[in-house]
Amino acid sequence: MTKPRIGVIISSTRDTRFADKPAGWLMEKVKDHPDLAFELVDLRDQDLPFFNEPASNLWMPSSDPRAVAWQEKLAGFDGFVFVVAEYNRSITGALKNALDQAYKEWNRKPFAALAYGSLGGARALEHLRLIGIELQMVPLRNAVHIGGGDFFTVSPLGANGPMSEIEGHLEGSLKAMLEELTWWARTLQTARS
Repeated sequence: MTKPRIGVIISSTRDTRFADKPAGWLMEKVKDHPDLAFELVDLRDQDLPFFNEPASNLWMPSSDPRAVAWQEKLAGFDGFVFVVAEYNRSITGALKNALDQAYKEWNRKPFAALAYGSLGGARALEHLRLIGIELQMVPLRNAVHIGGGDFFTVSPLGANGPMSEIEGHLEGSLKAMLEELTWWARTLQTARS
């Protein structure tokens, strides 16, 4: 069995987004992971239209080649980590659109999250978990949350410090998340095959 491939999806597409800093930190932490292979997937680079198909690709093939390319990209992954920005107590519109552009490519795959915001992106992640259940994904319990004082320590809205200033607070949750993701990615990869 090959090493499970995990897509790390940056969910914010704003020019002034904060996501690049925690995503860069995460990719540095997982670059030599012994059991999982990680690839950064930036929604900015996907050229996705607003969902405008007659139905989900569960029911009929998508006609827009950009949506089909997105579906093909997702099909190559065995799981996901979403870098989740909280916008008005939920996920970004760009992430919701990206989720809606596929269906069967998400099925029976685990997902974890690195969420951020004043409350650690917790409300957005709860919404994402509900969406993931409908897409027949396996939302994981463990996640990394950057919130409160830690968020304002590293965010441009606060001191804009380096991630190294707060990583001691995040490493325990990162370890737990990666252990859980490894187990589910391997288990579901085997079951899907």
